[in-house]
This record gives sequence, structure tokens and C-alpha cells, in this order.
Amino acid sequence: MSQTQLKTAIVTGASSGIGKHSAIALSKAGWNVVLTARRLGHLMDTATLCPGPTLVLAANITDENAVEDIFNKTIEAFGRLDLLFNNAGANAKTVPIESMSLETFQSVINVNVIGTFLATRQAIRIFKTQEPRGGRIINNGSISAHTPRPHTVPYTASKHAITGLTKCTALDGRAFNITCTQIDIGNALTDMATMGSGALQPDGNVKPEATFDVEHVASTIVHIASLPPDVAVLEVVIMAARAPYVGRG
Repeated sequence: MSQTQLKTAIVTGASSGIGKHSAIALSKAGWNVVLTARRLGHLMDTATLCPGPTLVLAANITDENAVEDIFNKTIEAFGRLDLLFNNAGANAKTVPIESMSLETFQSVINVNVIGTFLATRQAIRIFKTQEPRGGRIINNGSISAHTPRPHTVPYTASKHAITGLTKCTALDGRAFNITCTQIDIGNALTDMATMGSGALQPDGNVKPEATFDVEHVASTIVHIASLPPDVAVLEVVIMAARAPYVGRG
């Protein structure tokens, strides 16, 4: 099968963590995979682990022109788009809101919300005009979209915004064969994870938290991506069984 006959996915934040593992899993499942993030060297490392066709595009997800270029080059290379995994994200140090700078707050919102909006907008434009019409979007939310950790105002606010964006995308895409999922992940063990060494708890203590293998996230992404277009998954919560979530303690 030629690469133009395979399904095509764009994975943002594919240079490390959940994005890297999900991109590799999609490639192993037979997808063309477009890898994008800021760090070209790390993206190339991801590409070497993908057995199928890849397109590596280093870009800043908050740059409108750069995002348009990612999608244009995807269509040039593979002819269509079937999946967008909005995975790129940013966080900030845990500090009380009165000590939070506007610059820090905006930087998290820019990546987590603006970046997701820009990529979603481009994907929707393609999904509505390509034949056959439609496609699927998966947004990386967080269990913080439901229950916050202490002193995480920018991150928690951004992930609550992703919930609204996910629902609007699912609703507005319904008539165009477009589905949208939010995957809320709790304590996947990646090279970016810090929960195992300790996380601030509501009682003020810092305690290690249970983690789980990131490959379970990657396989969930592949499963959702493989569903037929008449099946929608609005929300998935996947987490370590012993991780604090309800009540955060």
C-alpha cells in the first residue's frame, strides 16, 4: 500500500512524552505520521522509531503561519488528513495565584489553548473540504480538567478551556463527519513526569504518586483513531489506579 493510501495523522508535541509514544504507536499501526514540535533533533529521534512514512516539521504551535504550513505540507505529502492529536502542552511552576505573573499565565494559555485552537481550525478546514469528508481530533486534556492540583491556576484553567473546545468541536463537526475526543490522563510515566518524585497535595505535603506505563495511553490513542467515523468518543479518563483524583487525596 502506498503512503498516500494510508491514513494520515498529525501529532503535535511529538518530540517527547505522550506525543512521542503515541506517534510511534500510530506508525506501527500503519499510519502516515506527521511529527511536529519545536525541537528538530528530538523529532528526528522520534522519526527513527517510526517504522512507517513520517514527515518531520519543527514549528511553534502558537505561530499561526507555522501551523498553517504544517497542514499545507501534510496535504502536499500525503494527500489528506484523518487524525489530529493536539498533544503539545505547557505547564508552570506551582505558585499561589497572587505570585503568578501575567507572562507565565499567558505562556501556558498560548500553548495549551491558542495552539490547540490554531491546529483544530486548520484540521476542520481540511476535514470539511476533502473527499471523503471528515476526520477525527483528539485533544490531550488532563484530570486537571476536572479536579485541580494546588497552585496550578494557568494549567488548570487551560485544561478546562480544552473541555469547552472539545465539546464545541464535537458539536459543530457533527454534520461534517468530524468527531472530537478529549483524553484526560493522570500520571503517565514519561521522561517528563515528576509525580513519582513528589507532587504537592491539598494538605500542603509533597508526596510521590502512583504512575502507569505511557504505552497504555498510546494504545488508547490508536484505538480511538481506528474507530469508524460513525463512532464518537467524547471523553476518556485514563490514569494510574492508585493516583489521587476524586478529591485529590
